Amino acid sequence: MATRFGGYMGRVVLVDLTSQTVAEYPWTDEDREKYIGGKIMAAKVLSDHLTGQEQPFSEENWIVVSTGPLTGTGAPSSGRFDLSCISPQTGILTSSNCGGSFGYHLKKAGIDALILKGRCSKHTWLEIDNGRFTFHDADEDGLWGSKVTEGQEKLEALLVKQWGARRAFGQLMIGPGGENLVLYSAVLSGERAAGRTGVGAVFGWKNLKAIAATGNHEIRVAHPEKNEKWNQKWFQYLRKHPLTGNQLPRMGTAGLVSAMQMRGMLATKNYSAGRYDQFELVNGETLAEEQNIVNKGCLTCPIKCARTVDVKGREVKGPELETLVLLGGGICNDNLGDILRWNNELDELGLDTISCASTIAYAMEANEKGLWDNGLKFGETAGLSQLFEDIAHRRGIGNELAEGSRRLSKKYGGAEFAIQSKGLELAAYEPRRAVGQGLGYAVSNRGGCHLNGGYLVILEGLGLFTNPQTPHAKADFTMLFQDLMEMISATGQCLFTSYGFFPGFLITRPNGIVTRIVNGAIPFIGWALRFMNKCPRALALHLPVFQQTKAMIYAVGMKMNFGKYIRCGERGYTLDRWVSTRFGIRAKDDSLPKRLTDVAQDPKDPRTKVPLEKMKKTYYRARGWDQDGVPTERTLKKLGIL
Repeated sequence: MATRFGGYMGRVVLVDLTSQTVAEYPWTDEDREKYIGGKIMAAKVLSDHLTGQEQPFSEENWIVVSTGPLTGTGAPSSGRFDLSCISPQTGILTSSNCGGSFGYHLKKAGIDALILKGRCSKHTWLEIDNGRFTFHDADEDGLWGSKVTEGQEKLEALLVKQWGARRAFGQLMIGPGGENLVLYSAVLSGERAAGRTGVGAVFGWKNLKAIAATGNHEIRVAHPEKNEKWNQKWFQYLRKHPLTGNQLPRMGTAGLVSAMQMRGMLATKNYSAGRYDQFELVNGETLAEEQNIVNKGCLTCPIKCARTVDVKGREVKGPELETLVLLGGGICNDNLGDILRWNNELDELGLDTISCASTIAYAMEANEKGLWDNGLKFGETAGLSQLFEDIAHRRGIGNELAEGSRRLSKKYGGAEFAIQSKGLELAAYEPRRAVGQGLGYAVSNRGGCHLNGGYLVILEGLGLFTNPQTPHAKADFTMLFQDLMEMISATGQCLFTSYGFFPGFLITRPNGIVTRIVNGAIPFIGWALRFMNKCPRALALHLPVFQQTKAMIYAVGMKMNFGKYIRCGERGYTLDRWVSTRFGIRAKDDSLPKRLTDVAQDPKDPRTKVPLEKMKKTYYRARGWDQDGVPTERTLKKLGIL
């Protein structure tokens, strides 16, 4: 369907894997303006389809692969795309955001989004060439059963042979983890992973090994000259900002390890502590100085936060913060070389490093406490490579570990130290020293996610330093940051571009008088954030530290200001929640394990635990949800969802 907006290709495709047929899915400019793209668009598509009775492994579980309107427009870090469906790990609506090049090449093929329904009758891979769809036999072509890099190389060779020449294309690929329905298996695009919540297992159940997309369609923008000038200005801003121009390029996300150690936020020994004595052996400085070969970035990325390391003579993607921490101090391992190798092995198997590491940490503690005799012990890691293989192929103890920590704790006990929320294991930030981050983990729509949770930790010591133990205003900032990042994802951008929202001097001058005033004031301005949420017209302006709004004008030709931008994010976040309430999600599910809410990290300081229930009540009121965490009819109508 044609569109008057720039940045969109104007085509959404419904692919029936059962019948191997393709149809157009109606998606209007009104839909584009309300639901933008990416995960918000996917939430709308799935909201119109899902009743709450669907099972993750069923033909009725649609997968939506969606791009954003800024992808391919030259905007900074705008190469991301989204995969949404019902998660086998959490049982509710999920989205998994990814870098790589697939989203860009899908748009070059003339398509904004794919909707995959049904199930292939045999192992299959799908080719998309300028909008033409061809289904191929993944067994006959030798793809099924391969690890990720092997599969990607085989797929490229097949396409070169078929096309008679090498052409640029993007691909999605699952590994053995997805094929064998590991509940936290990933989908990869190149070296980048849609890692969380088990979308790879849904691909595997649907017998879909891979998708390749190529094309030569033009990605048109609304105002080419203005768009180009604005993007140049934006790139310069990000390169000069202390977070996106210095910290992330210099050390990547791993650069936060030392700051987390200092603040007591470094998840250690299955979150029983917030500091790891050997952290210097596995921190960002050591990775940068001793292991990093070169920095890399996703499409149109000026930040280039990805590390490149040597593993067995091959240059491969290095570990992110979560992998370093959870496969480091999280299991009491101080061998950086092992972490580099394990990170690569898990990617090749198509497994989420966060959930895999935390599930193993749970198993180690369950063994230590005599709940489950499994042979796993903190600090003893010699057999982990084989264990990863066993998880991916569901062999022996690996078959149980493939289910994740929530299901294991129901079987063996120890729910208080199964560090998950809604079935999704938490990221590496220990929330008892950052209680706003703890709230975010609990209320996050997709489970224990630091980003979908709002990433309040950036206010609580990893950017600014607002009192990390106070609950005041944390609910309101959680809502604001969630809505902000929801919209950034929907446009196809990396969330790291949101770091520019914080004026650079607040980062470079932590002891400056203005910075201290800002840090001191934040706990007292929750009321102001709530007012702005109720009256977005008060924010009908463009902020000089937030370039995204003008990008939507110049690239897309869509009317946009900061108030509308936030409202679009709120609409998406609330819609996501509303769909999950059909599957039974209520306030009781917005929870954390008792280790984090009932046990002080520092026995001498009772504040070092997460006052979750108090913050949840404020959060629900701010969002316009009822006391059971369900969006009210008034809120749904206000946002135009009803």
